[in-house]
Amino acid sequence: MNVPELRLVRYFVAVAEELHFGRAAHRLRMAQPGLSQQIRSLEQQLGVRLLDRTSRQVRLTPAGALLLNEGRRLLAQAERTADQVRRAGLGQVGRVTVAAIGSATYDVIPHLLREHRRRFPDVEVILREMSTPAQVQALRSGEIDVGFLRLPADVEELVAHVVREERMALMLPESHPLGALREIPLRALAHERLIVFPASPRPSWVDTVIAACREAGFEPHVAQEAMESATVVSFVAAGIGIAPVPEGLLPLARPGVITRIVAPPAPVTQLAVVHRAGDLLPAVGTLMELVRTLWLQTR
Repeated sequence: MNVPELRLVRYFVAVAEELHFGRAAHRLRMAQPGLSQQIRSLEQQLGVRLLDRTSRQVRLTPAGALLLNEGRRLLAQAERTADQVRRAGLGQVGRVTVAAIGSATYDVIPHLLREHRRRFPDVEVILREMSTPAQVQALRSGEIDVGFLRLPADVEELVAHVVREERMALMLPESHPLGALREIPLRALAHERLIVFPASPRPSWVDTVIAACREAGFEPHVAQEAMESATVVSFVAAGIGIAPVPEGLLPLARPGVITRIVAPPAPVTQLAVVHRAGDLLPAVGTLMELVRTLWLQTR
């Protein structure tokens, strides 16, 4: 048995709901003889009578009543499917995998996710925290769609846009004498114990810190390494040392920790959003358009 076309089901539902060929034809914006012919074609395809017709009325047969219920369901599902397809093509449905360095997960990423969820509630965003080198590799392999990483990085053949610039900042124990200064010269850290993130994988933030200290004329004294940002803050609160951090980590400060900006001249790093070159998947394109709206258009 042939499966009827959805078009014929739509014609039948109109007739079944109106129980009048003239009104159904007007509703469908077609001629009544053509509609009658289409319904006969549907009955022939199914091998069953769907309507009892007399000169005075149209009535549903049991098979017609069943097709009316199922036809309404099929038409509604077809409309939902068409709507989902349209929305997927517009980037309003789908999935995007986003990776970010730790310092971006405290302000940039939450801001982006809140606004993205508000505008595109049916797009799933999968978030991963990854180092800059790992993001570059994951972008090239297709493991992630968008990365928020720190420049400089090997982004050859990728597309990178600077989201913002971040100054070098410091986290200090609240009783530290340098806390009396509004901005702290980097040279003032020459005899301080520093808490830094590990040097691997490279390039890393600690490379920026060490290079800046050497440029200021001293070799930094690394007293402690810490992998996690929260651990760095805890070590500072415990008085183990001072932590040079990107400005984006300052919201992590807790009681017992004060924050200051390193006085110029001091390094400024760039937080960038990066994606593969070429045509973007629709959901990735809408996310990138949102990034442009939130940050890039104000630059």
